[in-house]
Amino acid sequence: MAEVRLAEFVADHLRRDWAPGRVDCLLTLADWMVWRGMPDAAPHLRGSYETEDGFREIIAAHGGAIPLVASCARRIGLRGASEPTEGCIAIIGSRTNIQKQFGAIRDGQTWRVRFADAFPAIRAAPLAIWDI
Repeated sequence: MAEVRLAEFVADHLRRDWAPGRVDCLLTLADWMVWRGMPDAAPHLRGSYETEDGFREIIAAHGGAIPLVASCARRIGLRGASEPTEGCIAIIGSRTNIQKQFGAIRDGQTWRVRFADAFPAIRAAPLAIWDI
């Protein structure tokens, strides 16, 4: 069921133009939660930056994508998880370079990451996971 919902979400989300502060890889996680009927975890971030540099500044100000997403997850009562499940959210990428960390949604076997012009399936070890 989550796989079908994720496929619909991906198709819908790809109709939106990439726009930091509105449509980017981290806000996509909040969009996925809203799609699933949950409250918006990131209303305070929406529109607070408009450029890739602004996006990077927000991530750096929080010490990386993991603490940023963790703070948003806490706002709506999400807890971290040790193992991925279909439909969960995560941060994948570099443990040491916070500018190479990406918000991802589990599609069952791989992670889906929203980029400017694609939403590819990626095999990666998660750096942090939250069940939704």
